[in-house]
Amino acid sequence: MARAAMNPTAGQTARTPAPAVHALAEAAPTPFWLDDPDRPAALPALVGDERCDLLVVGGGYSGLWTALLAKERDPERDVVLVEGQEVGWAASGRNGGFCAASLTHGLGNGLARWPGELKKLEELGARNLDAIGQAVQRYGIDCDFERTGEIDLATEPHQIAELREAAEDAARLGLTGYDFLDQDAVRAEVDSPAFLAGLWNRDGVAMLNPARLAWGLKQACLDQGVRIYEHTRATDLASDGTGMAVRTPYGRVFARHVALGTNAFPNLVRRVRPYLVPVYDHALMTEPLTEEQLAAVGWKNRQGLSDSNNHFHYFRLTADNRILWGGYDAIYRYGGGVRAEYDHHPATYEKLARHFFQHFPQLEEVRFSHAWGGAIDTCSRFSAFFGTAHAGRVAYAAGYTGLGVGATRFGADVMLDLLSGARTERTELEMVRTKPLPFPPEPLRWAGIGITQWSMSRADARGGRRNLWLKAMDKMGLGFDS
Repeated sequence: MARAAMNPTAGQTARTPAPAVHALAEAAPTPFWLDDPDRPAALPALVGDERCDLLVVGGGYSGLWTALLAKERDPERDVVLVEGQEVGWAASGRNGGFCAASLTHGLGNGLARWPGELKKLEELGARNLDAIGQAVQRYGIDCDFERTGEIDLATEPHQIAELREAAEDAARLGLTGYDFLDQDAVRAEVDSPAFLAGLWNRDGVAMLNPARLAWGLKQACLDQGVRIYEHTRATDLASDGTGMAVRTPYGRVFARHVALGTNAFPNLVRRVRPYLVPVYDHALMTEPLTEEQLAAVGWKNRQGLSDSNNHFHYFRLTADNRILWGGYDAIYRYGGGVRAEYDHHPATYEKLARHFFQHFPQLEEVRFSHAWGGAIDTCSRFSAFFGTAHAGRVAYAAGYTGLGVGATRFGADVMLDLLSGARTERTELEMVRTKPLPFPPEPLRWAGIGITQWSMSRADARGGRRNLWLKAMDKMGLGFDS
């Protein structure tokens, strides 16, 4: 996710913070959430052949929820999950920990794409978030789950009207819990000279520790009898009689059905690949704030925060009162590769640090403890899409575009519905039955994304005015975000 650099509030003198780069001097180049002494040990790799009713490929949220819900639906179902590295090591252990009810990447995107069924989608999303909270409690998952809500922030004058309009859209849909905050009200919640207004979604977002959620789901799956193999990459998918065969480095898995939760990584169903591009998002974590520093900011209600630029920042408090500060740049690499060397981008870290001190000049003594990045599975409609292959024996869900902490549970239910062949309220949705527009092949993909990024930055700098390129993209239903 990305946002343009904000301007100081009108009438204020721009304050020059301590050089931002010095605050990064001791930042560990590793995801904060994964740097945990309680991180569970990896499970052994698959050696030899396995047989099961359902094979789940991918040990992030998408795969974990699918395996767990499959056992909840039918405890007798034999379920195997394979993960190429370790459970939660990729996007599921690196994200900001915003667990949103929205299945459509926010009201605005939902209204633009599925206006006739948005109220139903919001209802399903609210039920999904409730179910996540219930699962956290039922399985005893220690992931700092807090139903704090989120405030979308105006940091430029034109965004104030946009937030008012969003509040009106919510009211027209009969949605409650959306409160518009003027400048005084928003700064009473979190004090920054950058904040001009806010829209507080009080009920639709929870904050959590993302890695601990993944590890808790892993343990819940094991407790329900799911067999999990880590360091077991699925390399090939093929029909095998009335079922499927998936090859791994040291063996094969034969299954009646396969659910693919590989997201940003190359999909085993090759025709799905043009719908996805991996986009690299980055984040910083501060050291714990002192009581005095926290008092200087306020933030007593601990909401998640994000600004309203095209290139935006997202930020939140952790359980030990650190600030996670992420977003802004959304980096696509030519060819769409997913590689470990892409996880770090020092220029983005420096930019994020500089923006942090512009937003919170009262925290000029704070330093960063961690800096990291990772790939997000992005599609052109900003929200997940679904489908089947191999005569309905394989299902996939992908394209969450940075909104997968909550929506992956919904996607897991969709995949299980599709594999069962049943018609449900989920499978009847237009959102589920349709797909986004695919991205063009290289070099058009790289060039188009570059022009779009430039255009979004230009719109941020020009009061939100979208140029002809962005207007054409809007008309075609194409987009690029993180």
